[in-house]
Amino acid sequence: MESKDAAPAAPAAPGVAAPAAPAAPAQTAIELTTPPSLSANGDEKKRLDDEEVYDPFSHRDAASQYSNSGALAHLLKCSLSTGILAMPLAFKNGGLVFGTLGAIVIGIICTHCVDILVRASQRMCVLERVPSLDMPGTARAAFTHGPAVLRPFARAAGAFVGFALCSTYFVGIVPIVVFVSASVQQLVETHFGKPDMDPVAFKRIFILALGPLLVLLALIRKLKHLVPFSVVANVCMVLGFAITLYYLFRWDDTPVVALGADPSYVPGIKEISLFCSTTLFAMEGIENTMRNPKRMVGWTGVLAWTMVIVCVLYLGMGIIGFLRFGDAVQASITLSLPPKEIPAQVVNALLAVAVTFTFPLQLFVTCDMAWQRIVRPRLADKKYHGAAQTVVRFVLASCVVLMAWAVPNLGPVISLIGSLFLSVLGLFIPAVVDLAAFWGDASPARKVYLAAKNGFIVLLSFFAAAAGSYFSILDIIDTFVPHPTTSTA
Repeated sequence: MESKDAAPAAPAAPGVAAPAAPAAPAQTAIELTTPPSLSANGDEKKRLDDEEVYDPFSHRDAASQYSNSGALAHLLKCSLSTGILAMPLAFKNGGLVFGTLGAIVIGIICTHCVDILVRASQRMCVLERVPSLDMPGTARAAFTHGPAVLRPFARAAGAFVGFALCSTYFVGIVPIVVFVSASVQQLVETHFGKPDMDPVAFKRIFILALGPLLVLLALIRKLKHLVPFSVVANVCMVLGFAITLYYLFRWDDTPVVALGADPSYVPGIKEISLFCSTTLFAMEGIENTMRNPKRMVGWTGVLAWTMVIVCVLYLGMGIIGFLRFGDAVQASITLSLPPKEIPAQVVNALLAVAVTFTFPLQLFVTCDMAWQRIVRPRLADKKYHGAAQTVVRFVLASCVVLMAWAVPNLGPVISLIGSLFLSVLGLFIPAVVDLAAFWGDASPARKVYLAAKNGFIVLLSFFAAAAGSYFSILDIIDTFVPHPTTSTA
């Protein structure tokens, strides 16, 4: 039996960062993990005492599940993306000491938020008697079966999470356009020089030139038709990363200025907020579908091991990239490579192709959610469905290109998305859902723990959203209109 809120297959949250190149999109449905607690609130508790407890695991399609090793590989694929290339920028803002500690803390918090969201979804599946629930369905069910004061807001909670999910996926695609246009622009400037015109206007020319290709790719509606593009993207991504690592470990005598490398360096509030935003953008994006879901969560589960590997790799890229290029590091480490050297030019070309080919896959979630939840219910005549889906894809892809055209600066865009959208989807929502799902039957001591822990996560999300957005918007404004009085407190 399927949940009426279940969402179709989709890429990992964005987070997303500049996107990865998976062979097929991840699933937004939150699959279940360890056996659920049998206690519940009020009527649910009595019902579970009187009836046989519903087992969601036995009602799922086993053919679509992964083994433990397959789940680990899939999680790594979803988590490791070109967002890792932004980590040196995060360390530039946070400094070496604070950046290292901060990245570890954010990694632990992100892992915990995914863990509690999965556990809440598991519990709600038992109460709702469905095999799986997506994020909006989990939020709706948590409020429905949660404390009485929250139950009137159940539908609103589901709608809010659905909106946040769709918005995060949609806005998270903007860095794709900016990243590709910046890579192509660097190649053109290397071979033909910079024209005598406004730099921002020159960036916008590349974004507009890239637009038609991205829109055409977005019109591909069948996932199977995207497989060849994903294969090419994966190959280009691996080769591009390999050459980038060559540059990171090729030390020379060029002096590097890195203020944050000083152990005594203490970042200000602006640098801390931008560090948190960039790190959130890079690290968010977890999905799971396991054949043996009991081994997913916990300190020794697949999720924990995945995030250990991810954090080590992200820390390594951030630390080495920052020490290698210092304060000259750009929003993507690839844009910091020597532009006149052939291998560096190859990296820009490879990653531009890879990220371009992942554009339709990343847009798939937004298009599908807009079609299923907004357009299709209002279009009764099925003979217009094909044309309507094409129009939806064309409009959404064009909007992404126009948003990139409006803000063609990659660094502030990454920080803004990480602070405003990923802090809500990755921190605020899991904390609130966890509180609603487990508050009712918790002991007084556990209620104190739930309130303190989730309260801290909510406050962190507020800080990242407010401070990160504020300073990111100031940086975006400074791109176009100089602001000599902008505070850097």
